[in-house]
Amino acid sequence: MTHDACVFCDIVAGHGPAHVVYSDDDVVAFLDRAPVARGHTLVVPRTHSSGLADLDPSFGTPLLSAAQRIANALKGSEFGADGVNLALNDGRAAMQTVFHTHVHVVPRRSGDKLTFAKGFLTRRPGDLESTAAQLRTAIAAQK
Repeated sequence: MTHDACVFCDIVAGHGPAHVVYSDDDVVAFLDRAPVARGHTLVVPRTHSSGLADLDPSFGTPLLSAAQRIANALKGSEFGADGVNLALNDGRAAMQTVFHTHVHVVPRRSGDKLTFAKGFLTRRPGDLESTAAQLRTAIAAQK
């Protein structure tokens, strides 16, 4: 996939549809359109890279910093997450489907029995609009 055909680059540019929950000079975070759990968020660098091999190392800190901020919002709000999985799938063999580096922030609840393999097969969007609004509020409350 070329940079010009990247769906995440379209979202970063403001042209693609997304429920954005956070953005700054380095990253954009938006809800996964087929979440494993309510609040499942993707954090992408504004600069395109298809995977870890071509990700500028200077983008690692802002990427994980934003993921941490979102994780804290998911744990400290009405989302009620007891924990969070951070996942970065790098390459087809690792189940990467969009070739723009991104981190999944997946809220977890004690006893949810979620397994990633099963979760990726049974993904349901739910009400992304209200989920995004609630998560934006929770992230803003951390300032």
